[in-house]
Amino acid sequence: MRKYTLLALASSLLALAPLSQAANDALYKSLGGKKAIVAVVNDFVGRCAADTRINSFFKATAADPKRLAHFKMELVNQICQAAGGPCKYTGKDMKAAHAGMGITSADFDALVQDLVASLDKFMVKEADKQALLGVLGPMKPEIVEK
Repeated sequence: MRKYTLLALASSLLALAPLSQAANDALYKSLGGKKAIVAVVNDFVGRCAADTRINSFFKATAADPKRLAHFKMELVNQICQAAGGPCKYTGKDMKAAHAGMGITSADFDALVQDLVASLDKFMVKEADKQALLGVLGPMKPEIVEK
């Protein structure tokens, strides 16, 4: 089951519920809008694909440029929506997206570490980083199977 891509894991991790139920786009604007989110996602996906702890999940998607481009687009939409931006994520819920993948707590943690490294590279403000990361913890039980 580890043949499934970690990109699905990453997607799920970032299928963030909107951080504010109100139509507040302050975080989206603070992050730098869609252009900045695209830059972070590109870096993040590259880090995950290169991370020997988790890259076995990425091989099939990383090897297919069309599939990789689609994944990145969905990931951007997820983060954008979660931050209060105008994008809409229409992918699977976390439990369905990760069923049967055999994701461990260590896999989840490694992916979060890669995300933090990408956010740090782009000097995302600590408060904004924490707002994004704050939704990941509650999602862990829906994603981790082992």
